[in-house]
Amino acid sequence: MPSTSRNWRRLLACVALAGACTATLAATPGQPAPALELPGLQGHVSLAAAKGKVVYVDFWASWCGPCRQSFPWMNEMQAKYGARGFQVIGVNVDAKREEADKFLAQTPAKFTLAFDSKGESPRAFAIKGMPTSVLVGADGTVLQQHSGFRDEERRALEDAIVAALAKAGR
Repeated sequence: MPSTSRNWRRLLACVALAGACTATLAATPGQPAPALELPGLQGHVSLAAAKGKVVYVDFWASWCGPCRQSFPWMNEMQAKYGARGFQVIGVNVDAKREEADKFLAQTPAKFTLAFDSKGESPRAFAIKGMPTSVLVGADGTVLQQHSGFRDEERRALEDAIVAALAKAGR
């Protein structure tokens, strides 16, 4: 899988190059979330446009094994809490859109998708691995950042979503 390791090395290099800026741009709990403006499947995706909602921003790539496990869970969370003002935004970081499309054909997403082939948003959010999620409160502040996805963490992640919705009065 040469392209997989090449993509991973590119992502790490991008993060390393952004090192000097990550302190001011990182998704730090209690701070405003970095801007997110990207093309999506249904048009422009903007984190600012979602203000007032609790947003779960998930950075993913086609070559990421745990991402395949997280998609069904994110679909479930979107279905379960969407009516209460919750929104999942999945940000794909593949350099080639075709790779993301192949992944999505096998692992469908029932939530908002955005595409960042240049890797600018992972740098702004100081993402160090795939998948990484950032829970953003209805007021636009970062509530938590979480790396990886494991079955035993599902309950804690859902509890954080429920707490954020309660804090927003939803």
